[in-house]
This record gives sequence, structure tokens and C-alpha cells, in this order.
Amino acid sequence: MTREHWLSFDESSDGLTGLRWLLICFAVCFAAWHVATNLLINEPPIWQNAIHFGGFAFLASIIFPAKFFGRSSLTLDAMYGLVVALSACWVVAAEPRIYADTLAITGQAWQFNLIDWLAGSVLIFAAFDFSRRVSGWVIPVLIVVAISYILFLGEYLPGVFRAASLPLDDILFRTIYNDEGLFGILANISSSNIALFMIFGGFLVVSGASDFVIEISKVVAGRIRGGAAFVAVLSSALTGTISGSAVANTASTGVITIPLMKSTGFRGRFAAGIEAAASTGGQLMPPIMGAGAFVMASYTSIPYATIVAVSVIPAFLYFLSVAFVVRIEAVKHRVGEGVDMSISRAKIYAGGLTFVIPLGVMIYLLMAGVTPSYAASGAIGVLIAASWISWLIGQAIGSRDMQSNVMNIKRICEACLFGVRSGVLTAILMVSIGVINNAIVTSGIGNGFSLMIAQWSQGSLGVAILLIGLASLVLGMGLPVTAAYIIMAILCAPALAGILADTMIVEQLMVGLTDPSQSALFMLVDSPYVAKVATGMTEQEAWSLVAAIPFEVAMTLRPVLVDVESLTGFLLIAHLIIFWLSQDSNVTPPVCLAAFTAAGIAKSPPMATGFQAWRAAKGLYIVPLLFAYTPLITGSLLEMLQIGVFSLFGIYAINAVIARYAEGPLAFWNWPCLVGGAALCFVPLDLLFNLIGLFLVSLVMLWTHRQNEFFNHPTTED
Repeated sequence: MTREHWLSFDESSDGLTGLRWLLICFAVCFAAWHVATNLLINEPPIWQNAIHFGGFAFLASIIFPAKFFGRSSLTLDAMYGLVVALSACWVVAAEPRIYADTLAITGQAWQFNLIDWLAGSVLIFAAFDFSRRVSGWVIPVLIVVAISYILFLGEYLPGVFRAASLPLDDILFRTIYNDEGLFGILANISSSNIALFMIFGGFLVVSGASDFVIEISKVVAGRIRGGAAFVAVLSSALTGTISGSAVANTASTGVITIPLMKSTGFRGRFAAGIEAAASTGGQLMPPIMGAGAFVMASYTSIPYATIVAVSVIPAFLYFLSVAFVVRIEAVKHRVGEGVDMSISRAKIYAGGLTFVIPLGVMIYLLMAGVTPSYAASGAIGVLIAASWISWLIGQAIGSRDMQSNVMNIKRICEACLFGVRSGVLTAILMVSIGVINNAIVTSGIGNGFSLMIAQWSQGSLGVAILLIGLASLVLGMGLPVTAAYIIMAILCAPALAGILADTMIVEQLMVGLTDPSQSALFMLVDSPYVAKVATGMTEQEAWSLVAAIPFEVAMTLRPVLVDVESLTGFLLIAHLIIFWLSQDSNVTPPVCLAAFTAAGIAKSPPMATGFQAWRAAKGLYIVPLLFAYTPLITGSLLEMLQIGVFSLFGIYAINAVIARYAEGPLAFWNWPCLVGGAALCFVPLDLLFNLIGLFLVSLVMLWTHRQNEFFNHPTTED
């Protein structure tokens, strides 16, 4: 038995020893503390974050053992975890004394004693070591580079990446106590929000929500050609609200859906690729959206409810884009039929109350404006109550299934263990990335990176998105997607939001600025078109002028020329683009963990499965372009619906062109209709063009369907 199974009631192998009981009791109490500290205990955030990291560091030291010459020592791991936890508490308790000593001794830097130095060093090393244990070497290497950069490396770099070196004690203080450091913003997001949603996910799983998801997916998709694959898409979409992890999604639903797809005739690599692509969408699916939505809300100061609300239509676009791939494959190869899709009504009734009611309550609370931590805690309480209501109904009607998932003490403990076990990786990484975040903010390299993106893209939004997509893909090969999103958002979001804002400035320059105070801002720009600022200019001249604006001037000029609401919208668009592009590492070879997980279940070639998943997940690239070039995020509800509905036909046409098949084989005249129709469907808010595009795509769909039916079911004359 691996040590990870120690955080469960599994009695196989070595059984429930006394040491395992202690670990289980600690994990359950630790989960209960997360609920209490966000509802009842009014402790300083830095203390909450330190205890959060210390507890998860101890658990990580147990279930992710260090190995020396191929061997591990439980005693050494446990002692190491305790030292890290005590060090976290020490540095937080020492903060008031350090401030007091620094104020008392003028002319000196931060006053650390020997124990402070030891405890701080232990924490930084722990961030390096535990991030290596849970996710590989990318984050540890970035931590070393980040500290080296502000310690000595920055002064040797050229241009915008040059940075002054800081004293060692200054670096230690900033790394631990800054809002961007170890126990700062990211740690607070993890301790206040993410951990609670992980625990809530544990309650959903233990209460039978997974069975309910599979059965309800059968109800919706069981009668459609390729229904088994549609079950995979729907169940992954719903399970995404529980786990928020593509790999966890694939592992949990794939063991059911992949064999189901293969039994109906789908190729193994296709079945695994669809499962991986659908599971990747789990982190895009409101209301939880993995950890990304919480980070996004924190960095943009945009309400969590707003982020969730604007993400609904894009999430549907993504999952329907995967469903179109399934439909075309099923029709092309005439597979997806002949499997028993019988439904267990008992499982639907048993899981319905404990899935629909708590999730509905949580969504209502989030939309009502309460904090995510309160919404998650409330949903947990409602779920426990709903399970007992289900038990009472089961007693009354004699249904054992409805009585089997009642949340008694043992099941509550199991749910807490599941949530804590799921949260170890995220908690360790969220705190550890604080070291990198602090170095980026302290050195100002984020502005330099934004300037580089702006210079390389030359103001082109498409080129900027391409550069960010490539960078996120490379970074995501060694990082979980949430970590990749955080780093890319810190480095690239300001540049991308700035380029989006420049489109509004160009529109104003074409007309001419009538306010002399606004025109005067351009006097600092070295361009021959400055003289035309007040009178107006062509679009090409306006873009040339904007491209010549220095980065520092642009940061001052944009808030003057662009209203606050638009700037906020552009910032949200930039973060959503980066968040979506960060997901592609799950399904893009050569490193695509979700696809590899699915390949292991399907017994299919891993790399071939990765390419199949990448083809199925093309919505990850189409939808961010809609964010950038249409008001899919910032428009009115009617505008968002118009863009969403017509984009579906465009996405179908793209899939048909790539597959060289629609509802049947494509004739020569179908190709220009699909290409032209797709282009017209994507024209933003032009109803005439959109309707023409819809007509062209629908014409091909109808014609190919009739042709396919005719050739496969020929009529005979008497």
C-alpha cells in the first residue's frame, strides 16, 4: 500500500494501524479547522495561511516520501514535516518582534535572530522540496531562479530584465511577509477558498454524486448515436464541478466511460482522447472552475460571481465543440450503438438530492454575493442535511440505495479525508509559487515581460495571443494548469489587457481628441502623427502612433482615455484568455497528463491518444479568440447569446472540415460552403452575415445527412 492510501479507511495490506489512525484523525481535524477558521475563528490571515501550509506540508511529507538511494524513512519524513510546520508558526509569531526591533534600531535592516534565519530558511527550502515532490522539477527550478534573480542575477541581465540586487535579509523578509510572498495572496486563496471547495468535492463524491452524474448523463445522451461518448462529455462536464482537475476527472469518470465507448465500436485512442478533452473542460465549467476562478477574482478584484456568470456560455461552447467531434466520428464510422444504456433510477434518486440541492444552494449563495468560503461551507451543511432527507425517504419507500449514502460520522470523515488528500498538491503549489510571485513583483520583471510581449507582437492582438499560447504550453508541460495560469497571468495579463485597451484608443485617435489635456499626453511620444492627435487620422496612422508610445507612458495614458468599466472588462478578457490557453497542456503532446491517464485506461498508445485529445479540444483555441475579437464576455446577454449560438455552427463547420466529413461524405461544393459559412458565423454581431453563414452550414449538414441516409438505406422498386 502506498502512503497516499494512508489518508483513507482502506484496511487492505497493512490495515489501520495506530499510526494511520493518528494521521487520519489529524487530517479530519485539519479539514474541520478549514471550515471553522473561515466561519467562526477570527484569526489574522497570516496565521491562517501559516497553519494551512504547515498542516499540508506535514501531510505531504507523509504521503510523498523523500527517497535516499531508493529507500524512504517514515520517521525522518514525519520529523521533517513537523519542523516545517513549527517553522511556519515561528516566523508568523516573530513578525511583531521583528518590526519592533527594526524600528528600535535605526539604520539597520530587518532584525532577524538565529532562530528566525533558520525557520525562514526551512520554509524556503520546504517550498522548493515539497513542490518537487508533488509536481516535479519545474517549480523548484523557478524558485531558485527567482531568488537568484533578486539576490544577484538581475544586475547582470541587459535591458528591461535588469534589476537591482537586494540584501539577503531583505529578501527573506519580503519572501515571507510580503502580500505577494509565501503567506500572502496566493496562500490566502488556497486556505480560504480552494481547500473548502476540495472538501466540498469530497462530500459530493462520498455521497454518491459520481453515480448520479453517470446515470443522469445516460438519461440525456443514451438515445443518441454515439451516446456512450456523449455520456463521457456530459459526465465530465458535471464532474468538473466537483474536482476541478482534468486528471482527476479523467481517472474518476474514464474508468466507466472509456470501456463504455469502446464497447460501442469507438477506437480506443478516440475514446481516451474524448475523455481527456472533456475532462479538461472540467476546469472551465462553472461554478467552481478549479482554482483558477478564485485566483482570477483575487488578481483582478472582479467579483467571483461575475467571473462565473460570464464563463457559462464559453463553457457550453467548449463542451459542444467536443460533442460535435463525437457526432461526426459516430456518423462517419457508424459506431456508437448496440450498448446497454439502461438507467438505474435508484442511483438517480439516491444521488439527486445530495448533488442538485447542495450545488444549487452553492450557486445561489455565490450569485447572492457571499464569500466563496461561506458558500462552500453552507453547501457542505446542506449536503449533510440532504443525505439524511434522502435516508428518510428511502426508509419510507423501502429503497436501500437511498439509505446507503447517508452522511453519518464515518462518511463525513471519509469526505474530509478525500478533500484533504485532493488538496495537498494545490495547497503546496499555491504557497510555493508565492516565492516566485514575490520575486516578480519586487523586481518589476513583470513590466519588462509585458513590454517584451508588446514589442514582439507590434500591437497585434493575434500575435500576442499566439506568443502567450506558446509560452503557456511550454510552461504547462511541467506544471499543473493552475500554477501555469498564475505565472502567465502575472507576466502577461497586463500586456494583453493593454493591447485590448489600445483598440479603443485607436478609435478615438481616428476621430480626434477634443480635450486638450488628453492631447497633451501624446507630446511625450516620438512620432510624426502626434500633430494629428486633435484632428484625427487614418487607422494605420493611429496604430503606428500607439505602437510608438513608451510602456511607462502607456500605463498612464490608458486610464485617462479608456473608462474604468472598459479597462476592467479588458483585464477580465486577458485573464480568461490566459486561463483557457493554460489548459492546453492537459491535451497537447508531448506532455499531456490527462490524455496519458486516459490512454492508460483505454490501453491505447499514449502519444496517439494525446494527438486525438488535442484535435477534440480545439475549443481551447477557438473560444479565446472569441474572447478577444467579440463581446462574448463584455456584451449584453442578448449579444452574448447571439455570438454563442452562431459560433456553434462555425465550430461545427471547422470540425467537419478537419474530419473531411459532416453528416455524411463531403461533396466538392460543400467545402466552400463550410469554410465561408464558418467565417460568416464568427463575424461579431452582424445578423445578416451570421444568418447567411448559418444557412450555408445548415445546408451542408442537411444535404450530407440525406445523402448518407440514401446510400446506407437504399430504396427498392417493386
